[in-house]
Amino acid sequence: MARTNGIPDGVGKALVALAAAGAGVVTVVSARRLRPLTNLRARRPRGPRVLGPGPERAQIGSGRSAGPDVEQEVPMAGTPTDDQPGSSPAPSPRSGRAPGGNNGLAADDRPTASDDAPATIRPVDEGEWATASYPLGAHAVAAGTSASGSSAAGASASGSSTSGSSTSRTSPTTFAVHAPAATRVLLEIYPSATGTDASVEVDTHRGHDGIWRARVEGAGHGTLYGYRVWGPGFEPHEDWSRGGSAAGFSADHDEVGNRFNPNKVLLDPYAREITHNLSSSLIEAEGGTPEDFAGGPDTHAQHGRPRREVDTGRIAPKGIVVVDETSFGTHPHLLSEGTSIYEGHTHAMTAHPSVTTLGDDLAGRRGFSGVRNVDDEARGTYKGVGQLAPYLKGLGLTTLELLPVQATDTTARPGDDGTSNYWGYMTLAFFAPNRDLACDTSPGGPTREFKEMARALHEQGIELYIDVVYNHTGEGGSWGGDPATSAFVSLGGFATAEYYVQTDDHVLVDGATGTGNQVNFSSEASQRLVLDSLAYWTDVMGVDGFRFDLAPVLGRAPEDSAREDWEGQKEFYPLHPLLTSIRDLAADRRIEVIAEAWDLWGYEVGNFPAGWGEWNGRFRDAVRDFLRGEGSTMAFVEQVNGDWPHFHDQGGPARSINFVTAHDGFTMLDLVSYNDKVNDGEPPFGPSDGGSDDNRSWDSGGDQALRRARLRSFLTVLFLARGVPMIVAGDELGRTQNGNNNPWSLNSVGMWTNYGFATSNRPTQLPVDPTGQVEAAYHDNVGEAATPEGTSPFLPFAQALAHLRRVEPALRQREWGGVHLDDGDVSYLFGSPDASRGTQAGDRAVRVHIDGSPVGGHDYLMCVNMTTDVVDFALGQEHDGLRWHRVVDTAPWAEEQGNVWPTAVAEVVEGDYAVQPWTVAVLQLA
Repeated sequence: MARTNGIPDGVGKALVALAAAGAGVVTVVSARRLRPLTNLRARRPRGPRVLGPGPERAQIGSGRSAGPDVEQEVPMAGTPTDDQPGSSPAPSPRSGRAPGGNNGLAADDRPTASDDAPATIRPVDEGEWATASYPLGAHAVAAGTSASGSSAAGASASGSSTSGSSTSRTSPTTFAVHAPAATRVLLEIYPSATGTDASVEVDTHRGHDGIWRARVEGAGHGTLYGYRVWGPGFEPHEDWSRGGSAAGFSADHDEVGNRFNPNKVLLDPYAREITHNLSSSLIEAEGGTPEDFAGGPDTHAQHGRPRREVDTGRIAPKGIVVVDETSFGTHPHLLSEGTSIYEGHTHAMTAHPSVTTLGDDLAGRRGFSGVRNVDDEARGTYKGVGQLAPYLKGLGLTTLELLPVQATDTTARPGDDGTSNYWGYMTLAFFAPNRDLACDTSPGGPTREFKEMARALHEQGIELYIDVVYNHTGEGGSWGGDPATSAFVSLGGFATAEYYVQTDDHVLVDGATGTGNQVNFSSEASQRLVLDSLAYWTDVMGVDGFRFDLAPVLGRAPEDSAREDWEGQKEFYPLHPLLTSIRDLAADRRIEVIAEAWDLWGYEVGNFPAGWGEWNGRFRDAVRDFLRGEGSTMAFVEQVNGDWPHFHDQGGPARSINFVTAHDGFTMLDLVSYNDKVNDGEPPFGPSDGGSDDNRSWDSGGDQALRRARLRSFLTVLFLARGVPMIVAGDELGRTQNGNNNPWSLNSVGMWTNYGFATSNRPTQLPVDPTGQVEAAYHDNVGEAATPEGTSPFLPFAQALAHLRRVEPALRQREWGGVHLDDGDVSYLFGSPDASRGTQAGDRAVRVHIDGSPVGGHDYLMCVNMTTDVVDFALGQEHDGLRWHRVVDTAPWAEEQGNVWPTAVAEVVEGDYAVQPWTVAVLQLA
């Protein structure tokens, strides 16, 4: 994950305030002492209250009231009334939807009831709430479930649908949130996402485990809800009322750093969907600003009163009760050593106009017979990715890894350059799919559509991994380093000390993340949040694996050291209980877990518990260096051999995720086309802040043919090395970002995958926007290839390598081999081109003999020449009448023939093979 240099602009972005007093350092919350609940008022059990307009106070929104201030049975939120027309129980996607999402529930996507008659909302079994074991979150209770517990409707580990009659709109829904130090937690039901006050309130009851629970009838699918929380520093008071009140306030945080403020409506951390995010235009439409969510004593610029007193009920994101029984199909459960990963962004993969003719363009091309045109309305959505599944299968890769899909603080709107947090690494809700990435944005629509995407991938035999961000959240930090001023909308408002790391002065810390805050994984509550979220996405949503952003944060224990012991705070614990629990969860469910094994405090590649996969930055650096004629030869050899020194005790070479490009950094084409990043370009390719200056790239001397050859060389080394290869979406096409290496905020046609490249021999000469709406041009970095007109110089080549790896046992080994040929395993033997000696430091031409025959595969010679001269590589070692066939040569001379040949027609080579400068050749013994 790349970092920004400052605070993005836009609604919600100010929540990512710089923790100036705590930036770069982390502190520990020492053992917390929960205050006795002496201030918990004795309350008589009461039913739901219909809430009328409170006293006139400075607050946000149009102020539409939900009803008179009398107690009565209340229609379920979202059911048809005279003032709010209903819609069908299963809303269809909106037609003509522009790619990019509406960042919230649209007017025609309001919650709907499943029956014609309105339901009534009323608490049930209230006497049992304090001793019940309802799970965290909101769960519609299946028929026949006892009051003591409930389960998520339709949550089947196999992904099969459950009976539609198991729940109904009148069935009870259980609500539960973790807030152990709170003294009152009020559940509120809302008739709409923004612009109205709550229509119903229910006081929840605290259990001995610090979880507050309620069981409510009539709050079924589509119900919108939020919470208000009181506690030390802001205790319950009879004079408090909605609209903004100081009654009960005494301090902005308590003695351990908790921030309670009932004026700020909170989002359930376990919500299955949310109405909108903090950058939603729905907030702005109600007159909301980022400042509205802040606490503290400073005067609000618009309302002229302390920020802590501004009420957010009319603009805050709300949780949505979701009941969905859609099947995600069946987990493929592929072997890790046979995996090859395609990393992409849900929106960018399918937003480009060219995707709507992809099936037509690839018709008749080998391996792509099942590819279809992506529907225009599905561009940039989960639905679009599902429709792209046959293309991914044809490409030959086994696994799609999506950038974050959990609800995040982003707009995902085209043209919102520089402000949209487009990549999505600011998570707000760890169970909710990002509504902006859905075609169907009705309540439950994103959940259903995500599962349908998973099923479409599974039906093609493709696994689905997702990038998850548990190291920090989108709630931001301490504004200007002031511990009194933060803007919590979820976790921090329930239990700051449980969820976040703080200094002695209770400033939020982001030393390892650089994003305003850092999650406290000494806390059992934080650990449980991660494990519950992973289980949900696996068992209910159909995910097959996870890549963990800045994963070392999950292995730190801030409460094991003094707050001012910075070295202790930075210590990484490979056997941290959360890391081992994640590993065990993965083993039990037969899924993969992969660490981005570094953060701002440390580089931990190879140090995660056995069973974890890890992005191998050492592979990236060593291969980038060697293929530009620099760096350590021995480091290159070590990485191509699967990085044995760092992964031999991790479960085998498949634990090393090999990559030379990822979402944050150059694309593969840009890696061979630029010496330095170009992040200051004009839209749609810039500008962007941040981005590494250490790219280990080379522009190939401006030689277009050499750039094409070097891209193919990178692909070849990647797919033949031990370990699991990963490429970035579009690398197989030669996708370019015109040199931008950190487009984290750019949602533009220049950043979307242009599938016109798939059928062009001059891809960088194509228009950026074939519709003509955006006037821009790609840098013509590769010119016109010698491949036939209409044939990509990259796609058939990448496809051939991916399929070779899928079918060749020698390239899919769980264990390392020895140093001898024909000894029952697959050996990688490295030597000089003439085979007279082993590889030595300073060698720029390396001969790699892959001994695959002992496992029923083939032997291969990979001849890597990173010199400026033609180098002859000795063959030899033929046996059993087999001969060497040239199957790959990345050199420009072979471009007309596609640079790759099936064994049946590949040229037989004897004696030596001449490899051109800066290229790679592969010979197969057959």
